[in-house]
This record gives sequence, structure tokens and C-alpha cells, in this order.
Amino acid sequence: MALQPAAGAKDLNPRQVEGNRRIRQTLAAVYRLWGYQEVDPPSIETLTTLAAGGGIAHEELVRLVSDDPLGLRPELTASIARAACTRMAGRPLPLRLWADGNIFRCSQGETGRQRIHQQIQSGVELLGEPSLVADVELIRLLLAATASLGLSPSHKPTLLMGHHGLLESLLEPLPAQVRERARQALTSYNRLGLEVLEQQLEQPGALVPLLALRGRPQAVLEQLQARLGEGPILQDLAQLLMLVSPAAERHGIALQLDPTFQPHYNLYDGVVLQVVCQGADVPVAIASGGRYDALVGRFSTPGSLETLPAAGVGFGFDVEQLRDLVLTPSTSPVPVLVAYGPGIPLNAALEELERLHREGSPAELHSQALPERSVAEAAAQQRGCSGLVWLGP
Repeated sequence: MALQPAAGAKDLNPRQVEGNRRIRQTLAAVYRLWGYQEVDPPSIETLTTLAAGGGIAHEELVRLVSDDPLGLRPELTASIARAACTRMAGRPLPLRLWADGNIFRCSQGETGRQRIHQQIQSGVELLGEPSLVADVELIRLLLAATASLGLSPSHKPTLLMGHHGLLESLLEPLPAQVRERARQALTSYNRLGLEVLEQQLEQPGALVPLLALRGRPQAVLEQLQARLGEGPILQDLAQLLMLVSPAAERHGIALQLDPTFQPHYNLYDGVVLQVVCQGADVPVAIASGGRYDALVGRFSTPGSLETLPAAGVGFGFDVEQLRDLVLTPSTSPVPVLVAYGPGIPLNAALEELERLHREGSPAELHSQALPERSVAEAAAQQRGCSGLVWLGP
């Protein structure tokens, strides 16, 4: 019999479970304030849906043994986009939806064996609105949700922003055969890899300086304008930053523009986002997202009058990363211990237990009669109870 959880899985203790629930409830309250409605996408989907048009590598999907090609969702966005384009087609736009639940990802351990990772994600999707207004709303909601979590200044919360199109523009002067390698080196901050590419291209200084092209949004915009000239992407980014900066300042969240930033999954074709905080030892990413118009387009039905416009933007929080970052002492009421002595019938103890419950007071039962009150007091202290209700002499 196995005594440990499966590789990649975790046993959660009551405090961790309570911390997860508190974070999920806090985030859900913010989503509802902004008019977002809860949905519950299935954990099981077809592999075609889960792969999100190639945005998620097949080796990262947890596959099920079944007659059909099925797997467990690695994130929530693709399932919600599919449902929005089918079950919710024809509803007033934009669709404002939120969900939370378990997600499952696959990786290989050091020995080459498969590891399955179970995490909890909470996030929102804004679908059917292609304009900059949707990006602004989504980012300001992300800022408000982050501010609700009880982060301290020592966490140094920072919203990292980029744009898929910016990275493409920076790579466009390169020969086609090396663009993908340059993209991988830039997005993984691989300076050595970029230096090797520069030598192959015989273009010293063409790639490595791009690693330093990140920081205060206005300064980075000016450098990008000097390098790329005025263009619609930079104009939209400038307007976007102008509209979200007041909220970021109010919430105490720094903004950083990084044109080489791309999330792990290749789902996005517009603005991309990540919230990073300082952990105990290293920075921790607690949320990510962006615009994914092409993904919505893959699920839309061409020619239908009720087709959802190919437009979507969203984000997801990593609940367990957050829990480890902001885990605080439990605020749940601590139960009293109901204990009974010799000669007291069990039914009398049960009646007292349920009387306390009807009054809204948490209480738990000692399952056996105890010889005297002092023993019951020691048992209550050992179990961490807030007090004792003793039935007996």
C-alpha cells in the first residue's frame, strides 16, 4: 500500500485548506463586484480543446485512458472560451465570467518519470469585446483583486506587462530561420544564448541589449518608439498605461513594461500580463493572463448570426502560491469540547452538542466518558479547543 501521495500531488492540512478557501472567497467577492458571473467548466475535455490550437504542448497535458482522446484541463481559459462560443452564444455581450477550481499539468521528473501537478486556479474571462476598453477593465480588475489579498509592501507587488506584437516587431529584422531561437532566448532571459546567436548573425549588439529593455513603462515606451517608430501597438500601450496607472498607484502596485515577456502557455496574441511578488527567497508569480482573440476565433462558428466575436481577455491567480505568500493565522471559530463523565448517557452529550450547534457555536464531542473534569480539561487543551462544556460531577 502506498503511504505517500502520487508524484506531483500534495496532501493539504486543515490550515492550508482554509487558506485556499479564504483566498478563493476573497477573489470571488471582487469578481462579483465588477459584474462577473460564475461558471463551472468541466475538468475533463477533449485533447483538441485542451491544446488550445497548439498554445499548450501535448506533453504538458494529462491524458485519460478512454475510448475518446480526453484529458484533464491544464488551465480554465480554453474550456470557458469553448462554452462561451457554444452554450452561451446569443447572450448580451460582453460576457463577464469567472471560475475557480483544480487544474492539472504534466511534467517529467529528474528520472524521466511523468509527474502530475494539481493546482487551484481562480480567474476571470471577458469575452466578445475587442476594444482597448476590455483590456483596461481587465487590468484594473486584476489590480483590484490583487489589492484585496492582504499583500504587504514587503511583497513588492508588480504588474509586469508586455505585448505579443511587440516581441514580433523586435524580432522581425532577424532572418526567419533564427527568430524562434531568438524568441526562446529572450523570453527565458538566456544571455549566453543571445550572444551565440549574435555571433552567428555577425550582428554584435543586435539582441543582448533587448534584455535590458524593461522597467518603468514611460522610459521603455520612449526606447521602443526610438527603435520601432510610432505604431498602433505602442499607441495602444501608451493609452492603456495612462488608464491603468492611477489604479496601480492607488493600490500600491508597481508597473513594469517588458516587451520580451511572454507567459508559459502560448495562448495570447495581444497584451500579456503577470503579477509578481517578492517571496521569502525569490520572486513569485501569483497571476498571469492576457488577450487571446485567436483562441476564441477557433471555437466560433463561421457564418452564424450568434457567433461570439473573436475577442477574449482574462487572467488567472495561482491560489496555492498566494496561500504560501499570505498565509495568516486561522480566523475560523475554534470549537469547544463537549465531554461527559461516568453515569452520564451519551445521548445527553449529543443533545448538548446539537444545542450549541443550533446557537451557532462550534463544538465537537469527546467520544468516550472521562473519569473527571480535570481529565476533560486536559483533553480540550490537547485538541486546541477554545473551552470545555463538561457534563458530570
